[in-house]
Amino acid sequence: MPKINAIDLKPGNVLEHQNKLWLVVKRELVQPGKGGAFAQVELRDLRSGNKSTERFRTQETVERVRLDEKEMQFLYMEGDQATFMDNDTFEQVTVPRELIGAAADFLSDGMICQVMMHEGTPLSLEIAPTVKLTIVEADPVVRGQTASSSYKPGRLENGRRVMIPPHIEAGTRIVVNTADGSYVERAKD
Repeated sequence: MPKINAIDLKPGNVLEHQNKLWLVVKRELVQPGKGGAFAQVELRDLRSGNKSTERFRTQETVERVRLDEKEMQFLYMEGDQATFMDNDTFEQVTVPRELIGAAADFLSDGMICQVMMHEGTPLSLEIAPTVKLTIVEADPVVRGQTASSSYKPGRLENGRRVMIPPHIEAGTRIVVNTADGSYVERAKD
């Protein structure tokens, strides 16, 4: 594995430290009035999700890990395991639901996702930033509400609840942000 100076670390880098794989979340260079400068790095363990803050001297070297990024197709969810297929080799990989997080609610058959792998083991997964879903249930509009400030609850076809503008009715397709499950706009298709 290539070694790099701690001063060259950037958010998004993956490194091996204390026999674990860590994602660099934030890096700050600190130059105290007395003593040498150091890099204060916020890290997240890629396997457990735990966070840690480490200090490295600026000339200290750390082992940078290269992850394989593969486009994979979502096949199905069974219990708390999602199954994906590599479209080049047709190899199937199962990913635990907790690795995907809340975005797992928005996976749909055939969806293409970016899977980050290290030595054949999936470590993280990115899905599209937005998806189009149909509203299956929407509360009626309450008279006197203004359209600019009020939202009403609605339920998506995947069962997830979302706050929608008053003019959206059941059967309408909308665009939803997969990061936080919020309404973006009415779908144009």
